[in-house]
Amino acid sequence: MKLPKTTKRLCKNCKTHTEHNIKQAKRRTPGAAHPLAKSAKSRTGFGKGAGNLGKYGSKPAIGKFKMTGAKTTKKLDLRYECKTCKKSSVQSSGVRAKKVEFI
Repeated sequence: MKLPKTTKRLCKNCKTHTEHNIKQAKRRTPGAAHPLAKSAKSRTGFGKGAGNLGKYGSKPAIGKFKMTGAKTTKKLDLRYECKTCKKSSVQSSGVRAKKVEFI
């Protein structure tokens, strides 16, 4: 995937459309970003309480899901840095691509 090094987009700090530099950053997994989230706790067994909490009978084991195994591509984490105020913002939803080239 080829992307430009700079692009014009809305800066939340300046509240105007300004030039932004685009950089690729290391993507954090949802488990690493939020280790104490409800879904992470239920998967690891920390969220114990009254009732079965949907652990037995309602859900199969993780290995029995259809979409198991590694994906062929990783999602990109693009950082946009404003040239005027130097504040950076992250792309809201990552795009899947094998290789990124900034032109």
